[in-house]
Amino acid sequence: MTTEYRVRLDRSACDGVFACLVRDDRFVEASDGLATIDGGRDGSHQNHNGDGDQLVTFTDDRLEAAEQAARSCPVDAIDVLEGDDE
Repeated sequence: MTTEYRVRLDRSACDGVFACLVRDDRFVEASDGLATIDGGRDGSHQNHNGDGDQLVTFTDDRLEAAEQAARSCPVDAIDVLEGDDE
């Protein structure tokens, strides 16, 4: 089932454990040694803000993978937002 949801990654909280990478392959290691979200695929839109947050909107059937990545993060740097959640 296709769903629209947003994944927010607080890169300033990330400590490079990379538990998210093994749960959702859209998370990748950036050149600075921290996680980042690969939002370059079809059905996604990516925004960055000055605080180090990365927000990517997806419209696909991979919500469960994103939620697993968020639950695996030991520093709670990942949020998955559905609908009107902010």
